[in-house]
Formats: sequence, structure tokens, C-alpha cells
Amino acid sequence: MITISPRPVGRPWGTISFASTLYLCPILDLLLAEVPHRWQAELRLGLQEALVNAAKHGNNLDPSKLVIVKFKIEDDHYWWLISDEGGGFTPPCECKGNPHEYLPPEESENGRGLCILHKIFDRVHWNANGTELRLGKHFNNRFRLPLLH
Repeated sequence: MITISPRPVGRPWGTISFASTLYLCPILDLLLAEVPHRWQAELRLGLQEALVNAAKHGNNLDPSKLVIVKFKIEDDHYWWLISDEGGGFTPPCECKGNPHEYLPPEESENGRGLCILHKIFDRVHWNANGTELRLGKHFNNRFRLPLLH
């Protein structure tokens, strides 16, 4: 079940919550509804990765646990705040340099999502408990084209 809380008057954040699942198409559609079309494919990939991580790794796909996504648009900046009810996560780094430096070994499937997040979003930050991820994307850069076409 998906719960959508409309943005209250005077508050910029909207909220979507859902039971842990990998069926994310309708959730991604809602989260990307106000994003410019040319950026939707790229952001869909990044948000899907973040939501899969929250549902699968955070909540262990337990349908009794929720993934909560708060989102807002502030000028030319889009924000998503994704939280889960899991035990937490310690990111390996803040990855401020080249995200390719943090790719996992070729034989590992773990860690690729972190590289994707740092490549797509301008801001990637976890809270101290590792249960909440803040993603930000600035659209005022006219010279940068989307990674995906």
C-alpha cells in the first residue's frame, strides 16, 4: 500500500510511504512527476537504486516495515529524503572525489549503487544512524546534459 501526504500549505515537503517492496514503478512515477522530462531517466535510475537499497538492505523486504520518502522542490533544486526502519548503514565514504574511485571489485555486486548515486546526484548524504539518505539535484546547470538519453 502507498500512502501519499500532500504538501501542507506553507510547508514545502510532500511525503510518500510504502511497505518494503521492489515494485517501485508507481512510486518512481509520483516522485518524478515534477522533474523536467529530459532528466527523468537519469533520476529514475538513481531514485530506484536508493529505494531498492532502503527496502532490500535496510528493511530486508519486510512488508511490515515502511520506506518513507519526503520530497520538495526549492528554486532549481530538487530534494529527496529516503528513510527506512532497518538497523542502519555506514557508508564507506562521502565520495567527494571521482565516484569511479569507489567502484567495488569487478567480482562484487555490492557497492555499485553507491557509485550510481554519487554520479547522478549533486548531494548524497546519510544521517548518523545510516537510516536516512538525503539526495539533491540542481537543475540550473545549463551545460551539463543528462547521463542517460
